[in-house]
Order: sequence, then structure tokens, then C-alpha cells
Amino acid sequence: MKTDLGLKFESLHEKENIFSGNLPLNGTPIAQKYAGHQFGQFNPDLGDGRAHLLAEVISPDGERYDIALKGSGKTPYSRGGDGRAWLGPILREYIVSEAMYNLGIPTTRSLAIVSSGEAVYREVKMPGAIITRIAKSHIRIGTFQWFAAISDIKNLKILLDYSIKRHYPDASSTAEFLRAVSFNQARLVAEWMRVGFIHGVMNTDNCLISGETIDYGPCAFMDEYNPDKVFSSIDKYGRYSFSNQSKVIIWNLAQLASALLMLHGDDQNTLEIFQEIINETSKYLSQEYYAQFASKLGIVTPDEKDKRLVDDLLKILAGETADFTNFFSKITNDEKPFKFMMKTAYLTWEKKWQNRVKNIPDAKPTMRQANPVIIPRNHIVEKAIQSALSGDFEPFYSLNEALQKPYDYKGQCNFLNAPKEDEKVTATFCGT
Repeated sequence: MKTDLGLKFESLHEKENIFSGNLPLNGTPIAQKYAGHQFGQFNPDLGDGRAHLLAEVISPDGERYDIALKGSGKTPYSRGGDGRAWLGPILREYIVSEAMYNLGIPTTRSLAIVSSGEAVYREVKMPGAIITRIAKSHIRIGTFQWFAAISDIKNLKILLDYSIKRHYPDASSTAEFLRAVSFNQARLVAEWMRVGFIHGVMNTDNCLISGETIDYGPCAFMDEYNPDKVFSSIDKYGRYSFSNQSKVIIWNLAQLASALLMLHGDDQNTLEIFQEIINETSKYLSQEYYAQFASKLGIVTPDEKDKRLVDDLLKILAGETADFTNFFSKITNDEKPFKFMMKTAYLTWEKKWQNRVKNIPDAKPTMRQANPVIIPRNHIVEKAIQSALSGDFEPFYSLNEALQKPYDYKGQCNFLNAPKEDEKVTATFCGT
């Protein structure tokens, strides 16, 4: 990552001071202001309460990135908090964000973790830490919502123009910008679902207009397939469950459309255009979802009938509480390790599937590119974190190394195993 960004440091001491927040990288660090819908409720007064944007850098290949610290102390938006983070959630963000990158899913990335050397007090005393996060930008749907909420049309337009220039230079209008952001977000959520990822806090302030995944708080990967699965301890009603993610992102994008509409006053034609874009995005997301799941079955160009094939399989997996990742990994390699795979319902489905893919020469390569062998399983991530909190970072390093090749991993079997009943992680937390 250091080489990718073209960063150079005069000494290790300088690097440590920058990534611990003790030394600026390029000018004065800033905290960003935004608003957002949190679990459906609008909060007009949000912002970076424990994060600081250090700098923008241009990489050697010409890409622009933000470099930001998380857990680096109080900001004007800390709302009485200490602005700090403790080591556990920081390690989790590093593991999962880097795993997502290696899975080929657009994401913010983790450049470094630094121990702050200070205690952080939550329920109990915890070791403090700071993570350095890289993103194409930190502009959120909630950033647009804030300017709209305070009726600052001038700066809303400046934000739009800047966002177009930075991320969507081919967009020549507000509508084209909305469509580009919407399709990017739809594609992202379909990719999440392909690997069984549950974000956990899909608030509008956690949706980047660049189409990257951000905020790895109560996120998790499913073990057994369950469309209603929720991990976040604060998601009491399942708003951000696995299957609801496709609905929520459309709702979030409608909030972006609402904010952008302020640039056009009461223009009915623009309203109708925006509504049509959101409707198009919903249809596009459905297409992307089925395309992603069809690829897991080796179907390169899915047709309308393949939706039924996908739906029927997922119904079987849900009924059998089958391990999501291991099932698809095993059928990629023509293995049948699960008892339900000898039952009539599955055998009937399997025959239809085999008939569908028998004449697709690229079926197996397609499956190998769509079905990871290894994911950051919750119980293994927790073990790595707990070990690190005790001073042993070896499990953390080993897990991160293993996750670098998720589609062709051939290493430790214990990283691949579904959790035993007493190992299951049933709740994840924001870590604030």
C-alpha cells in the first residue's frame, strides 16, 4: 500500500508520528461535517467524531486518495465523546476491509494500525489504537443531506460539481450523477451479497458516493445461510439484515435524490426523472444480484429462468441452514460433504443445474472467480482479536496472510471450518 500511494518517509519515527496523529502529513487535519439517516431516523447533526482527514494524495498511477485517521481524538463533532477507539474494533476493521479488497469488492482500505499507548474507557478499560484509512474520498450521501438540511444551496452545488469532477467526470448533469452513484452502490451491494457479507449499519452517512464500502463496525460474514440474518447488536428490528440490504440501499439513494432535488426547486420534470432513476436502479440491482449468484453456479450469461434456479437453491440452503461459503466452495470442486445434498429436493435441483451448465465451457472458471474458499469468519476474527488483546499478534498476522488469496486458498483447514455451536458469534458491535 505504501508503494501504491507513493508515500515516502524520512524515518520510521516520522511515519509513526504521522500515523499516530502526532504529526501532520500535509497541512492541517480536518474533521468532516455531515448529516444522515440512522436506522431510518434523520439526524441533521453528525460528523467525524473520532476521525481526521490528514491529506489527499495522488498515487503514481494518477489516482486521488484520502488518507484519514480513525480514533485520533476529539473533533468539533465528538458530541461529548473522547474521539478515541480501542484496539479490538480497529483490528476488526483492518482484517475485514483488507479481506474485502482481496475478494475484489470496492472498499476503503487499512494502511496502518498504531497503538496510542493510552487507555480507552468504555464498559471497562481498553487499550487505545488508531487506524489509518484510505478511500477514494470520504464524501457521503449524508454530506449532501447536510447541505440540503440547512438549505445551503450554494455549497450543495459546489459539492455536486466537485463530486462529479472527482468521481464521475462523464456526468454532465445532476441526473447523470445520481444515476452513476446509484448504479455504483447497487453493484456494490450485489457484490456484498455474493460473498455473504452483512454491513450492519447501512445508514446514509455510511454510504460513500464513490461506491466503496466504509465503516466496518458491526459487520460480519454469514456462516449458515439465512436471508434474515442480523449480527449488529443495535439492529433490533432487522432493518439491515442480509436480504434487506438490497432494499435499504435503494431507500438510501432516494434520500440522495431528495437532497439533490433542492438544486432544482419545485421542478416537476426533475422530480419525475429522479424517480425514474431510482426505479431503474432497483431493477438494475435485481439484475446484478441474480448475475452475481448465477456466476456462483457457473452461469456466465444468466437468463430469466436462472432466477428460479437461484431462488430454489437458496430456499434449500435456508431450510438446511447450510454453510454459505463452504457449500459454494464445495460444489465448485464437485464435492458433496453435506447430508442434505443426498436428499431428493437437492438432487432434483442439482439435475436442473447440471443440465443448465453442461454446455457452458467457462462454468468452472466462473465459479472459481465467484466463490471464495476462505472468508474472515466471525469466530476466527474474534479469536485473533482476543489473542492480540492478550499480547499475541501471531493469529492476527496469520489470518490476514491467509485472506490475501480468498479464491485459491490452500492453507490451514481451521480457517475454513464453520464454527462449532459454542464458537458462534451471534452479535457484533459498533466499537465506538
